[in-house]
Amino acid sequence: MTDASTPGAEAPGAVPARVGVLGGGRMGSGIAHAFALAGATVVVVEADAAAADGAAGRIAQALTRSVERGTSSRALDDLLASVSTATDASAFADCGLVVEAVPEDPALKREALSRVEAVIADEAVLASNTSSLSIGGLAAGLRLPERFLGLHFFNPVPASLLVEIVVGDATSVPVVERARDWVSALGKTPVVVRDAPGFASSRLGVALALEAIRMLEDGVASAEDIDAAMELGYRHPVGPLRTTDLVGLDVRLAIADELRERLGERFAPPELLRRMVAEGRLGRKTGRGFYEWSDA
Repeated sequence: MTDASTPGAEAPGAVPARVGVLGGGRMGSGIAHAFALAGATVVVVEADAAAADGAAGRIAQALTRSVERGTSSRALDDLLASVSTATDASAFADCGLVVEAVPEDPALKREALSRVEAVIADEAVLASNTSSLSIGGLAAGLRLPERFLGLHFFNPVPASLLVEIVVGDATSVPVVERARDWVSALGKTPVVVRDAPGFASSRLGVALALEAIRMLEDGVASAEDIDAAMELGYRHPVGPLRTTDLVGLDVRLAIADELRERLGERFAPPELLRRMVAEGRLGRKTGRGFYEWSDA
């Protein structure tokens, strides 16, 4: 018999009782924040103590803002106590779900996923937050690929209403259904896509962003006016260049290179994008991209 405290089991309509996040950067911290707000106990594993302390600080700051804004009815002390950090994957041993959120490098992700799989229960679900890498390719070295899928969160995670569930060839139907329930319990909308290049969101988002960058490169219009055209003309809440700043120009470039390799030259990155990444102009996280940011 199982109950909500058993890895791989949870109350109906709820997130897993204990959730793990591998990687505490901007995305990983956001994922941890979202699950904590939904009632989970969350453990974030980082590479070393300094990185773990940084993740803890980011999450604590985000949870504090949530309480101040009234987006959580839980006491701040309770929320803060529900999140911990560690430097060893063994901390995931009793998690019902672990989300890998390390940088978009296939070899790094495969190594990380194998390390997590070695310590979690067979009933637990393993997910990657990849925005473009093949779920089948990442699953190639896993012992139980049927419990692996993509959970593609969007930045900023707490405010975003979408999570893309990416289904690999080996992913089991029950795992997909549980993932749907978890996403809904987070207050977000799940969209389910098969393991195709760029999935749905990245493929469409990158196509639009690359054309916007080419237009800027060709002097068609300013970044502000290109974005305004999509925001006011097509009712996009944020224009493609500002969105690229939020996502990270380095992330956009990596996805574009991956899609170019798999889908052809229509995804070839503009030289302007490569140059800005080489100069360290990565968007909001570095304070400068297509726009200037004061909250980096």
